[in-house]
Amino acid sequence: MQIIDGKKVAESIQDQIAQVVSWRKSAGKKIPHLAAVLVGNDGGSETYVKNKVAACQRVGFRSTLLRFPDTITEGELLNVVEDLNQNPEIDGFIVQLPLPKTISEERINLAIDPRKDVDGFHPVSLGKMMLNQPTFLPATPYGIMQLLDFYQIKTEGKKCVVMGRSNIVGTPMSILMARNAHNANCTVTLTHSRTQNLKAETLQADILIVALGKPEFVKADMVKEGAVVIDVGTTRVPDASKPKGFVLKGDVDFEAVAPKCSFITPVPGGVGPMTITSLLKNTLLAVEMNGEAF
Repeated sequence: MQIIDGKKVAESIQDQIAQVVSWRKSAGKKIPHLAAVLVGNDGGSETYVKNKVAACQRVGFRSTLLRFPDTITEGELLNVVEDLNQNPEIDGFIVQLPLPKTISEERINLAIDPRKDVDGFHPVSLGKMMLNQPTFLPATPYGIMQLLDFYQIKTEGKKCVVMGRSNIVGTPMSILMARNAHNANCTVTLTHSRTQNLKAETLQADILIVALGKPEFVKADMVKEGAVVIDVGTTRVPDASKPKGFVLKGDVDFEAVAPKCSFITPVPGGVGPMTITSLLKNTLLAVEMNGEAF
């Protein structure tokens, strides 16, 4: 069993990005500028955005953080998005999810200029991904693809089971693993809350990708020997014995499942760092394209 070290892979890729940024700076070219919009004070979102800002600093990006109270209206937030769309200094931006229930995440995502959609959530980005055209890939699935590539995990002809069908992770992940491309070409099954005989499906998986948001849902008897397990889940579980009062748990019962695996991602330190790194790669792509349609 080998642990997939997302932090190590992320640092390696970020070092490469930093070299490109250094070259751009010495050549007098534009330095990538990533903006993030944070609404409210969700603990997970606060941590995530803080890590994104730190990653920008590490690679030499410019970064802007726009914070708003959860009382902001949908109209006001749409105006913020439009200002970022029109700002030539901003190469890419994200609106951190989740948003207050009074605001439609779909309307906000649709309002983002696809040329600055470095989160890869816009229908234009997703449509181009579906057609295997150059585009911004959703950050978390993109990060997983890079992990598989870094560890030279064979995917062609393998059975891949994806648990969870969200538009952010599960659905795009299933498309990326199935398409005719490098480190893909899997036979993919996408499972969800209505799937019958779920255990029978997961036991067939050579590669199991879990994105449910249910702490330690996947047990050892659901995983076949030698499987590759990618755990996307990150849930704060209360734990009074910890300094922060909580512990992060993945969707996989790591201690029980790990001995059966050929490769497995831990939580934290697995997929999370790669999501941020993918965001940086998308932002670099945006500035290199210089706003041209693609």
